[in-house]
Amino acid sequence: MKTRQDSLTELMNREALELQLKQTIKSDEVVALALIDVDHFMEINNEFGHDTGDHVLQTIAELLKEAAGEYAFRVSGDEFGIILVGESLEQAFLKMENVRAGIYAAQDRFQIRLDNPPLISVTIGVAQFPRDSKDEQSLMRTANAALMAAKEAGRNQVSLPPNEDMIMKTCYYPATLVRRLKTLAEKSKKKESFLFREALTDLLRKYDRIEE
Repeated sequence: MKTRQDSLTELMNREALELQLKQTIKSDEVVALALIDVDHFMEINNEFGHDTGDHVLQTIAELLKEAAGEYAFRVSGDEFGIILVGESLEQAFLKMENVRAGIYAAQDRFQIRLDNPPLISVTIGVAQFPRDSKDEQSLMRTANAALMAAKEAGRNQVSLPPNEDMIMKTCYYPATLVRRLKTLAEKSKKKESFLFREALTDLLRKYDRIEE
C-alpha cells in the first residue's frame, strides 16, 4: 500500500494535501492554502552539505507541525504547505505572517555544529477557495503564483495572488483606515498586503520582542 507520509520530515506529502483539499472543497467549506518555500535552500545545501539541508527541512517541518498540526504537509523538496479550513483570506494571511515570523525568530533551533550557520527564512504564498479558485488544482496554482510574487518581492514575506490586494473588511477596520491604507499603497507603489505585513512585523517586535 502506497504511503502518503514523507519519510524525512514525517509530514504527509503532496498527494495527501491535494486529497485533503479536494475533500474540503467538495464539502463546500471555505479553505485557504499556504505554500511555503525555504529561502535559498540550494545554496544552503551546496555550502553546508546535505546533512545540514536535511536538518533545516526537519526543523521547518517541526515548526509547521507545531503551528498547524495535521494540516501541515511537505509538498516537494524544500516546499511545504498548510491548509487553513474555514479561514478568510485576511485571517489566513495574518496566521501565515505569524508562522513566517516565528520561523525567522527560531534560529537557535536550526543551529548545528557549524562555525557560521546559515540564516533561515521562508517565503509564503496564500490563496483561498472559493475567492481565488474553483477546485484544488487551481487553488494550488494560485497559491504558487502568490509564492512566486513573494519571491520576486524579496523573499522572507507573505504574499497574496498577484491580482489580489489585502482587502480589509470594514467590519474589522474603520472605513477611514481602509481608505488611508489604499492611498498609502498607491503613493508608495506597494501592495496593501506588503504594507500590512510591515505593520504587523512592527507590532510583533513591540509586544513579542521578536528579534530579526
